[in-house]
Amino acid sequence: MHFSVKNLIDLKEKVNFKVKKLNFDNYTPNIIAVSKTFSMESIKPLIEFGHIHFGENKVQEAVEKWTLVKEKNPEIKLHMIGRLQRNKVKLAVNMFDFIHSVDNIKLAKKISEEQKKLNKKLSIFLQVNIGGEIQKSGIDMKHISQLYAECLKLNLNVVGLMCIPPLSEPARKYFTKIKNCNDELQLPSLSLGMSNDYLEAIEVRSNFLRIGTKIFGQRG
Repeated sequence: MHFSVKNLIDLKEKVNFKVKKLNFDNYTPNIIAVSKTFSMESIKPLIEFGHIHFGENKVQEAVEKWTLVKEKNPEIKLHMIGRLQRNKVKLAVNMFDFIHSVDNIKLAKKISEEQKKLNKKLSIFLQVNIGGEIQKSGIDMKHISQLYAECLKLNLNVVGLMCIPPLSEPARKYFTKIKNCNDELQLPSLSLGMSNDYLEAIEVRSNFLRIGTKIFGQRG
């Protein structure tokens, strides 16, 4: 068995144990295997194992790696989890099923335009800069309702909120803030939790866990 498949199985066991411990009913989080920078050689064992959700953060890299693979495996769901530049939107809409990083109205408008041309509707997460960190993407929490309202006018399928909490602080308090905001907007999904904080994300019932290192090992 390939190590990445073994890692995924171990991860699923930890996730299931945590969900059981919390006594959550009707809740099974999706694990996005964050395959950015890894070659298809490393990813293939997971596809053969039947894993469906994969995450990339660069459009060009995703196009090169996934175009043929997705044609052969149409059940695969590809998630854009990195910052999306407007000049790459056309390619992204064609390639991805989910975009987790919409944080401004200009980007939302561009996605809306390209979706109409391709007659395709992606699932969209709005990225919130929950810690107000200068180096991170995301919209300020106080502007999230306004951006969501604009996205609805553009007929975008916004399914939930996404954030990356500050590394230096406990993730749980930030996840709780996002969860509360998500509930206020009556959105069905949350994209929270990475290799270092996925157990805390489960505590607020995150629907998508974005896991790279714990599946593929250290990058580079």
